[in-house]
Amino acid sequence: MPTPPRTPPRRPVPRPPAPVRRRRPRRPRWGMRMATALSVVVLAAGGIGHAVVTGLDTGITRVDPFKDMKNRPQAGHGMNVLVVGTDGRDRISPEEKEKYRLGGAPCHCTDTVMLVHISEDRERASVVSLPRDSYAEMPEHTDLTSGKRHNSHPVKLNAAYAEGGPGLTVRTVESMTGVKIDHYLEVDFTSFMRTVDAIGGVQICTSRPVKDSYTGLDLAAGTHELDGGQALQYVRSRHIDGAADIGRMQRQQKFLAALIERATSGGVLLNPVRFREMATTMLSSVRADEDFGTDQMLALAKAMRGFTPASSEFVSVPIGDMSFPVKGIGSTVKWDAAKAQKLFQALREDRPLAPASQKPAASASASVSGKGAAPRTAVVDVAPRTIRVQVYNGTRTDGLGRKVDDALRATGFDTTRTPMTGSGQERARTLVEYDPRWDRSAKSLATALPGAELRAVRGRGGTLRVTVGADYRGVTGVRAEEPGRGGGPFEAVTGDQVVCP
Repeated sequence: MPTPPRTPPRRPVPRPPAPVRRRRPRRPRWGMRMATALSVVVLAAGGIGHAVVTGLDTGITRVDPFKDMKNRPQAGHGMNVLVVGTDGRDRISPEEKEKYRLGGAPCHCTDTVMLVHISEDRERASVVSLPRDSYAEMPEHTDLTSGKRHNSHPVKLNAAYAEGGPGLTVRTVESMTGVKIDHYLEVDFTSFMRTVDAIGGVQICTSRPVKDSYTGLDLAAGTHELDGGQALQYVRSRHIDGAADIGRMQRQQKFLAALIERATSGGVLLNPVRFREMATTMLSSVRADEDFGTDQMLALAKAMRGFTPASSEFVSVPIGDMSFPVKGIGSTVKWDAAKAQKLFQALREDRPLAPASQKPAASASASVSGKGAAPRTAVVDVAPRTIRVQVYNGTRTDGLGRKVDDALRATGFDTTRTPMTGSGQERARTLVEYDPRWDRSAKSLATALPGAELRAVRGRGGTLRVTVGADYRGVTGVRAEEPGRGGGPFEAVTGDQVVCP
């Protein structure tokens, strides 16, 4: 295999001459632009020759997200790539919009943000998902649209792009994480379906039926070969249950692992024609900083030839409050500051996020009998931290609403922390009201309230309503059984844990 034109130093990866610019493409949305960008690196790691890859980066549109940046975090070990996807639907055909339910107007904002860390020894890729609704403090900046100068102010993370483009997005993420970004990738979604089809589809396994009326996703329990259109529905779906964006990020991570598995085991890396076809499709929609190109991909390839799904690890930033209210902004996702700080410190120090070996966790449903036994908990379908609950006191017992709110929050439910007084006559039996689309979340909540009545109410939305009755005798602890979710302090998983067996 011909050698690259330059030998990469240990750190950072070498910077090539600025490639040819082309007209800036328009940018659709959705949760899979990360897979496109990361896969370019993974595919290049298969040992494809320089001659095959050379010239592919001429299709990349260039941006300068690091222009005039000051007071940046200190560089750590390894390489950090910020990968974002923007919301835009103007390049989707009318037929595809109808088939995959892509109606609505686009917004000039990021829909997905992921921080990818490539270890210094090039043997590990760590992917950290940052919720798009994360509470963020926007640095001082000039609005690209209005030209108005703004002081630092609170926003949702996905608004940084709308106000200041790639540069403000990088500054905001660096400020939130303390991680210095080495490269920036922004990937257009229009090539996603073609890329998945070019690789021959991906295999996804689900232990339960997965259905989302918004995207049209409808998968029975079992193993599925997803083509490009089905894959689009899979990574976009966020109305499957109360897990919302958290569940969607986990599905995106699972899809990434499956894509890596297919790419590294499906013969694509050994077939220069197929490789170039797929890489061309991928790169046709990428926007990147000036210093990310062919030489960078080949430098990584040289060190990452043994890359497999087990070489990748996935984690979502630890959450402290799923519904943190901010005046003028609404409900945001507040990170767990202490845990998030430890996570990003591990990235800076180039340490693995997933445990070296996964040992079965001690059963959380141990019997309460016996000295030192763990409290009894029930296993439910949906993690309580993803279920939003409004508590009403349906009795004449003063303070009962607050008591139940505190008890539900203690076992993990995302309560509003503002219990209210129910209307009408005193209820004899506790009632859980829910939108039919959140039926699994409702059943999980009812498990924590033994004897509660379930009542479906169309249009109720994602917040479940609990009206406490006179039969209330306490809250039963619950936990979600999440097969394949990792252990360790960050609940990280490796790719081989979430692909189909």
